[in-house]
Amino acid sequence: MKIRERGVKIGKQKPGKKNCITDIEGVRVGHVTLDDPLQGEGEYACTGVTAILPHGGNLFHEKVPAASYVINGFGKTTGLVQVEELGLLESPIMLTNTFGVPAVTQGTLKYMLKNTPEIGETTGTINIVVGECNDGYLNSIRELPVKPEHAIEAIESAKEDIAVEGAVGAGKGMVCFGYKGGVGSASRVINEEKKPAEYIIGCLVVTNFGNKDDFPFSKYGLFSEDVKEVNETPDGSIMIVLATNAPVSDRQLKRLAKRCGIGLGRTGSHFSNGSGDIVIAFSTANKVSHQSNHMIETAHFLRDDHPIMNQLFQGAAEAAEEAILNSLSQAETTKGRNGRVVAGMFSKR
Repeated sequence: MKIRERGVKIGKQKPGKKNCITDIEGVRVGHVTLDDPLQGEGEYACTGVTAILPHGGNLFHEKVPAASYVINGFGKTTGLVQVEELGLLESPIMLTNTFGVPAVTQGTLKYMLKNTPEIGETTGTINIVVGECNDGYLNSIRELPVKPEHAIEAIESAKEDIAVEGAVGAGKGMVCFGYKGGVGSASRVINEEKKPAEYIIGCLVVTNFGNKDDFPFSKYGLFSEDVKEVNETPDGSIMIVLATNAPVSDRQLKRLAKRCGIGLGRTGSHFSNGSGDIVIAFSTANKVSHQSNHMIETAHFLRDDHPIMNQLFQGAAEAAEEAILNSLSQAETTKGRNGRVVAGMFSKR
């Protein structure tokens, strides 16, 4: 159940039809969830992989404008250096647990090499983008349960349907505000009054931060009931993926990404010292071909001083906030390693 179904409405802008990142045409999301006992007493795989694809074609052949923004840099990611340098994304965005980053990178690379035989042969190499959060409270993270094939499976399972949320994929083992966190998504419709154009802002998060005292229950009209939370987890993290079909440049995408921090702060986060709070943003407009005979690249972008930019900024903040709340609202009580249990925030409501 999404947070709106519980009577909580965030912001002033209306959500898209699915209230999900896949409201943006072409965007696909896939999950692989691991929920299995492992060898060794108390060892358990409570983790997974989530794949976000900007479109259904070959991302190396048709790259999309992209940017990243580091709110607090305690995270372990791959690929963001080149995204920052070139302003382009050429692989799926992959999310997993901290120690799963190498395996997911390898699996994603294998997938792209299989589907793009010219990489490393007749053309250059490829930049794989992977983000993470630490799910070590519930997941036996040292056992490295995530394998390269899980990344491939997540990519191949990606669909344009409403993205499954809660304790799934990369969110399976996450803890947020002492309750069960996980994957959440939301969207906003941006209308340009002077034209029939309609733009969408979509957001997908993996939440793994905060403690119960940080969460503003009363602000959202909610109450803290007798649901036992956990408080022995370390400073947590959040991965935020922001997408839009608006024609914006990589520079403008970074500006949009910064506004996700507003939505994060509204939920009670103060960006802890040991928190990896990272935003990856992309636009599906103005795709860039890998090969071209032209010297000049031509594209159209929104003007920074047009009023619609402020609507996009507002949409980024609202979608991030609601996506975080949806991750809590959708996540069910989950059991993990050593018999540990993390309750869903709404498990008794």
